[in-house]
Amino acid sequence: MSHENLHRDDAAGRSALISTASYDVSLDVRQAGNPDVAGYTTRSVITFTAAETGRSTFLDFIGSGVHSVFLNGKGLPVEDVVDGSRIRLDNLQLENQVTVTGTALYSRSGEGMHRFVDPADGQTYLYTQYEPADARRVFANFEQPDLKATYTFHLMAPASWQVASNGTETGRTLLTSDPATARWDFATTLPMSTYITTVMAGPYFKAEDRWQGTLEDGTNLDVPLALYCRASMSESFDAAELFRLTKAGLDFFNRLFDYPYPWGKYDQAFVPEYNLGAMENPGLVTFTESYVFTSRATDAQYQARANTLMHEMAHMWFGDLVTMQWWDDLWLKESFADYMGTLAVDRATDWDTAWVNFANKRKAWAYVQDQLPTTHPIVADIPDLEAAKQNFDGITYAKGASVLKQLVAYVGFDAFIAGSREYFRKHAYGNTTLADLLEALSSASGRDLAEWARQWLQTSGISTLALEAATEAADDGGALGSVAIVQESTDPVTGREELRPHTLRVGLYDFDGDGALVRTGSVDTDVAGARTELPQLAGRRRPALLLVNDDDLTYAKVRLDPVSEATVLAHLDKIADPMARALCWTALWNSARDGEAPAERYVAAVAAFAPSETGIGVLLNILDNACTAVERYTPASRRDAVRTSFLGMAAVELRRAEPGSDQQLAWARTLGTLSRHDASLLPLLRGLLDGSEEMPGLAVDSELRWHFWHALAAHGQATVEELDAELATDTTASGRAGHATAAAARPEADVKAAAWAEAVQGTSLSNQLLTATISGFGTAPAALLEPYVEPYFDCLREVWDSRSIEIASRIVRGLFPSAQDLAKGGAPRTHPVVRRTDAWLEANADAPRALRRIIVEQRDHLLRALTAQAAVDH
Repeated sequence: MSHENLHRDDAAGRSALISTASYDVSLDVRQAGNPDVAGYTTRSVITFTAAETGRSTFLDFIGSGVHSVFLNGKGLPVEDVVDGSRIRLDNLQLENQVTVTGTALYSRSGEGMHRFVDPADGQTYLYTQYEPADARRVFANFEQPDLKATYTFHLMAPASWQVASNGTETGRTLLTSDPATARWDFATTLPMSTYITTVMAGPYFKAEDRWQGTLEDGTNLDVPLALYCRASMSESFDAAELFRLTKAGLDFFNRLFDYPYPWGKYDQAFVPEYNLGAMENPGLVTFTESYVFTSRATDAQYQARANTLMHEMAHMWFGDLVTMQWWDDLWLKESFADYMGTLAVDRATDWDTAWVNFANKRKAWAYVQDQLPTTHPIVADIPDLEAAKQNFDGITYAKGASVLKQLVAYVGFDAFIAGSREYFRKHAYGNTTLADLLEALSSASGRDLAEWARQWLQTSGISTLALEAATEAADDGGALGSVAIVQESTDPVTGREELRPHTLRVGLYDFDGDGALVRTGSVDTDVAGARTELPQLAGRRRPALLLVNDDDLTYAKVRLDPVSEATVLAHLDKIADPMARALCWTALWNSARDGEAPAERYVAAVAAFAPSETGIGVLLNILDNACTAVERYTPASRRDAVRTSFLGMAAVELRRAEPGSDQQLAWARTLGTLSRHDASLLPLLRGLLDGSEEMPGLAVDSELRWHFWHALAAHGQATVEELDAELATDTTASGRAGHATAAAARPEADVKAAAWAEAVQGTSLSNQLLTATISGFGTAPAALLEPYVEPYFDCLREVWDSRSIEIASRIVRGLFPSAQDLAKGGAPRTHPVVRRTDAWLEANADAPRALRRIIVEQRDHLLRALTAQAAVDH
């Protein structure tokens, strides 16, 4: 029995029995550069106490073998005490020490100790990623967040490498037996959870700096800073800018939280094939190296990177200093970090669109997630680790952050920060639950937040707010009569009506003398129940636009009233305020996604108004939405015409855009995306690739080149030889992924069969190359993919049982047959793939919850697309 899926009850029983004090961990990665060596020696020395003598507990370890186990000086028979991923410890004393030596395995899935060989120079790089429970893949431990301890790490590695961990380096010793090898020793950390410990080793490029600051109470801080990336990427590494942002963040958070940064140094490493955007390991934060921009990037991408940097820094307090007791309260760190990351970008950097991008992009993720059948409360029910892995989602991050923004509007920013400061002081280096946070915030604000928490944190689903506005005169320019906000909200989990309180603003917008739509007034109100009257507006002249949730203070879907919707569809580009404009874009998109309005109408709005959209983050988002609307939500009978029209417009805007601008790059990317399904502009793409077509200012660099090659390959207009020749000029990791995608996109039956076999039956692909191959496989005419519908459902249980959860999730989610069309006169729920999915779910009621969750979500995405295809204009 593997025991890999730790259950909450087992974790609670273990933490009731034992308390951990310290770990001393030694890892020997000297042979990491040899691809024939699959693993490395790992040794854990753990001291812990037990509540009573004679009891039993267990350690966690996932590796190729355990060599020895010593408990309180006595060797235990390995064959008796090792059971799958658990090591049983019997006859505990009040004070205990256990030493476990074994062999851990290098990973290609991004879980545990990931090993990557740089195709550019053949160098080997290592880093670890553990959340939620993969530290046990590297060293034996008690793998749960509430068993905190101090950690001392030691690594043996090639002497020429850079090696880092959570603590500062205290010693480096060349081995007399092998001068090419050294042993690194690191300072003992303060108490932390297993999942945020980390090590990193390899020939990384390193840049150094330091931050110094003085707090209000006179405390002086001196924090060494370091940045790492692969050596082959060092020329693209903008270390000076990253240090500037890091210092701005440390200035901001140290003052805001009034609790000194506790973890000594602050290193940040940008690592290959990373499964996450970043991870908040104290003293050594790890990021995806996608944030090292080797190709032309937009300002929105730089801002998104800054947001992630600030998000992870906020975790040094929310999550690392104070940690949730179990994964039910994952939101205690992620929601706060998401909110604080945006706040820091807004207040501590030069960007002034942080909350606009949050409203337009981040909250859109939450809105999608919260309308799935698998949605859950922000404070979720997480019975086991597989459920925890699936809950790093739009609810835990973006909805939680949105609700915190609503809480700030409800209690006031000063009270919110005062409560947070008290929370840190009271629970430093400890573990908490929702009750602990509510106590601190209630005390600071003077409000009993129990009912607020029940309504916002412990229910599921999204409220829809619509404005009902009667006009007294016959024309729309008359005086307003009764005006009310109508709320609809049903918890999809319980089926109960859940009408939440909303502190929000209604904006009144009219045309000024220059024809711009500007805010001429606003009304602040507390929405409660199904209907909230706004008597303040009665008798006022009807404005062109009434915008519910102006300034984006609450979390809700907003439906525009008919007059406002007509104004937006005719004059969206005239709305002067970037936030108001973004909110109107979101309202139009939600109507399209929900099948309330045909997707073609959204595409038409993007075609009409995107060229004048000045916010690059908003522009990128609406262009992506338009592509989705074309390919997934537009009826098949209309799709080619809608796509061809939009594609032609994109080509025109590409030529019109200012040379070298972000807008120019955005239109070029859109051209490449839509051209995967329409060959009309492939000659332009090929011309841009070979230089025969000139586009002043457009950087046709590696990322854009592979984007174009993907489109050409999808139509059979890129040969294997051409793709290989392109790869020969781009021997980077991203180039290798681009090649894998383009190669798998070729519209040939044997190509699809080979890609399927590699992804489903093969085990040689790393996480990055697996995703790239699946992406290319899915770019194909329906006839080429139809033969894989039955094999998909047939392989699900085997894939889930035989692969790690990360790899299995990528396969199950990525290969779902989602590209389907609704037959004329057909009903979405009777579509053959929907029915086949239902049959699988019914026949596999005993399947792991995490696997079923992915299938249920993919079914819902498909059903939504088919429903949108059935929408007609009203």
